[in-house]
Amino acid sequence: MQWVETANEFWKNVKTYANTVDLYDVFEILIIAFLVYYILAWMKTTRSWRMLKGVIVICLFLFVVNAMNMTNIIWITENVLSFAVTAIIVVLQPELRQALELLGEKNFLPSIGFSNSASKKANAFSEKSVNEIAKACIEMGKVKTGALIVIERKESLKDYERTGIEVDGMITSQLLINIFEHNTPLHDGAVIVRGNRVTYATCYLPLSDNLDLSKDLGTRHRAGVGVSEVTDSLTLIVSEETGGISIAYEGELMRHLDAETLKEKMRQIMNMNGEEDAKGRHRHKGSKGKGKAKDRKKTAE
Repeated sequence: MQWVETANEFWKNVKTYANTVDLYDVFEILIIAFLVYYILAWMKTTRSWRMLKGVIVICLFLFVVNAMNMTNIIWITENVLSFAVTAIIVVLQPELRQALELLGEKNFLPSIGFSNSASKKANAFSEKSVNEIAKACIEMGKVKTGALIVIERKESLKDYERTGIEVDGMITSQLLINIFEHNTPLHDGAVIVRGNRVTYATCYLPLSDNLDLSKDLGTRHRAGVGVSEVTDSLTLIVSEETGGISIAYEGELMRHLDAETLKEKMRQIMNMNGEEDAKGRHRHKGSKGKGKAKDRKKTAE
């Protein structure tokens, strides 16, 4: 079979080149590996990660087309790809600018995965944050105070933070209520949450162009849906007109949520249910062990 012969030829060449590899070649390979890793780690925090998945699908399609010798599609592809590089640069212009700024920072290494895992775990979104945010939303809903809270997940929200004012405070219901209180300097715009901290307030968000959204929804809801369409963030909206609480995620809007449903949706989207179940099983197992020990003690007596 032809592919077997090709594989054997490749293996022979690898053996030949292996005898000529020196220390500089190894160093060069490590540099290339580092650059590839850095680029992939950076892309995973931006919307370009979704685009990369689309590019991979297109490449697989072209591989199949080439294998089946579909000449017309191959000809079209060769002519279209000449404009692809320019199109990618235009589409990814904000992300490329952010990457260049990141390279200029002195502490860019921790952002690509070399930071302490313990500190990451300490700064992760916690159950306390869920309760505090839910409490704030319920209280603001009762008095019909409008609110827009964006919780960062994997994709960075730094582009939107630039439009706001830095807060950098621990998440508490009192802090969120005070930020969105009427006639206060920070009440207009969105609050961005990273981990267990409120990082920025009065941030501007992109509005959704989705025509399927209800006509009675205002700018606050459209902004919440809009940011969820371009990032993987979780957005909570409190209506100023009705006091209703909504969640926007992946371009979908879930409306009229009560306190328990709100908490459950937050845990589910932030991938907290698995950790809680594991902790619950651990506690349950520990309590069963203690119970068995007490039973054995009673039996001995």
